[in-house]
Amino acid sequence: MADDTTPTAPVIRRLSPDLTAPRIGPREARGHNRALVLQALYRGRGRSRADLARDIGLSRVTMSDVVSDLIDEDLVVELGTRTASRPGKPATMLDINRTGHNIVGLDLSNSGSFVGVVTDLDGNVVARSGVEIPATVGEDALVAIETLLADLTALAPMPVLGVGVSSPGIVDDRGVVLSAPNLGWRDVPLQERLAAACGLHVSVANDANAAIVGERSFGSGRPDMMLVRVGGGVGSGVMIDGRVVGGARFAAGEIGHVVSGTDEGDLCACGNRGCLETWLAIPRIEARLAAPDADRSTVLAEAGRRLGLVLAPIVSTLNLADVVLAGSADHIDGPLLTAADTTVRDRTLADTHGDLRLRMTELGPDLVVLGAVVLVLQDRLGVT
Repeated sequence: MADDTTPTAPVIRRLSPDLTAPRIGPREARGHNRALVLQALYRGRGRSRADLARDIGLSRVTMSDVVSDLIDEDLVVELGTRTASRPGKPATMLDINRTGHNIVGLDLSNSGSFVGVVTDLDGNVVARSGVEIPATVGEDALVAIETLLADLTALAPMPVLGVGVSSPGIVDDRGVVLSAPNLGWRDVPLQERLAAACGLHVSVANDANAAIVGERSFGSGRPDMMLVRVGGGVGSGVMIDGRVVGGARFAAGEIGHVVSGTDEGDLCACGNRGCLETWLAIPRIEARLAAPDADRSTVLAEAGRRLGLVLAPIVSTLNLADVVLAGSADHIDGPLLTAADTTVRDRTLADTHGDLRLRMTELGPDLVVLGAVVLVLQDRLGVT
């Protein structure tokens, strides 16, 4: 937050140059300038070279060179001259070539199938495909993913810019799946393997982290938020100041195995009792609802209360403004959501949650796969 007080005069210190600091070479500078131009155009289509040079702070010569390269690569297109009347020669307007390239996005986090889409650069879906995976794990799962990827790239009507993959489990910054028990994976170099299979750029991230960038990019997510995915298990992603938090071991947001409450609770697959997953995972909820004397509202409200117990200290510690739930609306949107919201507010200071939104995502089942598409936009175009 900005300080409104009048600053005192700064103390000026003359420092010797840091001879160990890396210098930015011409290649790095060009890449940086390209990313600035592409991001500016992605956020606001229809801008001239002069507009971009002024807003980004580049010289007109540099801007002209950058734009020329991007046009040659078919990443930027000219739209025609500006319609508004201004003195001098009408400016030529530019935009990203939004429909001239496709992106393939894969979601590997569903329990019954791997699904994927082909989109344009705005995330509009132009093709879909999927493959059933009953009890498919290990190498068989990898073969199924490669088959799905081949099917999707064949469906793409335009050149594919890259492939984004949302994977369950813990994924490091090299695209290695360190652990995904449901798929029987440990230390699987997924990014490297899929890139070799398709010959395209591949970006891989944890499914909850992909989902949160999808919510931020294509939904209404705020820069400081948490997204909780509820399905066969429970996972979440955390974003601070628009950046996903990875954590020391790439496992930030793994709240499914946080014990919720002081009572023992049911036995969890991890060996502990009372983990949040034992209350909130959809199979656990369905099992409770199947009991002869079960009251649906009571069961769902208790699941929401347990979620609120886990969320409250996180919301307070990080001062989050937005908590998004993703999963089955039939289970989440109603007593569960209401109870979670009430519990968080009851257990935190009102001053810290005055503008908190605890809500369902509006992107529905495409949330995770659209997050995978954003991974490619970030890595290939520098668009965030």
